[in-house]
Amino acid sequence: MALESEQRPWGSWHVIDDGKGYKVKRIHVNPGERLSYQTHAHRSEHWVVIFGMATCTVDGETIVVGPGQSVDVTVGAPHRISNMHAEELVIIEVQHGAYTGEDDICRLEDDYGRDEAAAQAAR
Repeated sequence: MALESEQRPWGSWHVIDDGKGYKVKRIHVNPGERLSYQTHAHRSEHWVVIFGMATCTVDGETIVVGPGQSVDVTVGAPHRISNMHAEELVIIEVQHGAYTGEDDICRLEDDYGRDEAAAQAAR
């Protein structure tokens, strides 16, 4: 089975490992970009910064973490990763839960209009 990889408006992600109840991704966030502010119904996430500085918003609180530091996101907590710096940000994300599919994303805010596009497609 080939592992998934996808380009996004903010950068890219690449699945490193995938198994029953977990998925591991390498996430690249371009300078000045950020992921959507989102929640997941079926998984928690653990982020470890490998390179760069991550501005992480989790459940309304914002912290900045660097290489070797980590952030935990519980199931259902609103969260976002931002790269407010001039260098690329690389994070290893470990997802844990009953379901780790890409359709377990509820976008609350999105800089690229993807939440609006999904809402229109559902109508």
